[in-house]
Amino acid sequence: MVIWYECKVKYTKTFETGEQKPVTETYLLDAVSYSEAEARITEEMKAYTEEAFKITNIKVSNISEVYTFESGDRWYKSKIALIAVDEESGKERKTNIYFLVQAGDVKEAFDNTNEAMKDTLGDFSIPSIAESPILEVFPYFTGEEEQLEKFNVLPKEEETETETAEA
Repeated sequence: MVIWYECKVKYTKTFETGEQKPVTETYLLDAVSYSEAEARITEEMKAYTEEAFKITNIKVSNISEVYTFESGDRWYKSKIALIAVDEESGKERKTNIYFLVQAGDVKEAFDNTNEAMKDTLGDFSIPSIAESPILEVFPYFTGEEEQLEKFNVLPKEEETETETAEA
């Protein structure tokens, strides 16, 4: 299970006009702990700015999935209500989950959310979609296993292979 962390970073941004202003920006990344999230956002921010920066907040996000689409330039948070019928009472129950989808506008975000949900077997509705303050998403990619080892964490299949090789 991926745990997404929202990280807010404050720094002085230099705009195309040459004007400098302090800004606070929100980024999303997956990590296994707050410590790792702090280390990863620090590394990512070094590529974004040469200015000094301060991590002002790190929190676990309620986002369960992130979907990138080439046509999008902004991130939208979609609230999806999964609908199930309680067999005993016959009442309808809704469970909310949240997706982050990339899109150009709200309509495209709605279409992209439906696309992401196309393989869902159950009924669902999309009660809300809103533009997110998140500017960039930093997921793990293959090749970052060294980073996981640094924090003494290995993916499950690698743990099994390592344990087998040591035995």
